[in-house]
Amino acid sequence: MNIIGTWVAATLTIGILSFLYKDNPLYKAAEHLYVGTSAGFAIIYSWAFDVYPMLVEKFNSNVAAHNHVEAWILLVPAALGVMLLSRSNLTLPALAALSLLMLIFRQFSVILIVLAVMCIAMFIPTLVNPRIEWISRWPIAFTVGIGSGLGIAASIQGFLLPQISDTLRPLVNVNNIVVFVGCFATLFYFYFSKEHKGALGGVSRIGIIFIMVGFGASFGYTVMSRISLLIGRFYFLFHDWLPIIR
Repeated sequence: MNIIGTWVAATLTIGILSFLYKDNPLYKAAEHLYVGTSAGFAIIYSWAFDVYPMLVEKFNSNVAAHNHVEAWILLVPAALGVMLLSRSNLTLPALAALSLLMLIFRQFSVILIVLAVMCIAMFIPTLVNPRIEWISRWPIAFTVGIGSGLGIAASIQGFLLPQISDTLRPLVNVNNIVVFVGCFATLFYFYFSKEHKGALGGVSRIGIIFIMVGFGASFGYTVMSRISLLIGRFYFLFHDWLPIIR
C-alpha cells in the first residue's frame, strides 16, 4: 500500500507541476481530484467537528435532560444555515449530503430530520420564485456582524495594544528607537490633511521606507514559504519516489 500511495502521490505531483509547461489532461485530472477531495474533506470535517457535536449531540443531551427549550432553540442557527444556502440554490445538494451522512453514520436524530424538512421547505419556494433569495442576506448580515465584532476586539487586543506598548517603551537602545521612529513616521505618511512638504514631507519619506521594508519582508516570507513547499515536493520525488537522494 505504501508503494501504491507513493506512486499516486508522485503522479499527482508531476501532474500539478506539468502546468509550468502548459495546460494538459494530467494537470486537469490532478486539479479536479484535489478540488473534489478538498470538498469531501470539508464536508466530513464540518459534520464531525461542527454539525454533529454542536447540533446533534447537544440536542440529544438536552432532550435527555428534559431541557426542551435549550434543545429546540438549536433550530435557530440551523435555520440560518439553511437560509444561507438558498442564495446559491444549494439546498438540494445540502439535503443530498445530509441524507448521505445520516445513512453513512446511521444518525437519524429528530433534529436532523427536521433539518432535512427545512431544506425541502426552502428549496421548493426558491425553485418556484428565485427572487426570494434575498432571505439569504439575513444569515449573511448575522455572520458579518458577529465576525466584525469578534474581529475588532481581537485586532485591538492582539495587534493595536501590543503595538502601542512596544512603541512607547523607553528609548534606551537602538531597537526601541527604530520601532518608535518607524511607527510615527508611518503614521505621518497617512496624514493627508496637509500637503507633504518640508519637515512633514521628510518624515513621510522615512515612513515610506519603513512601509517598503515591511512589504518586502512580507513578500520575502511568502516566497520563502512557497519555496519550502517546492523543496519538500522535490525531496519527495527524488528521495521517496526515486531514491536518488540519500
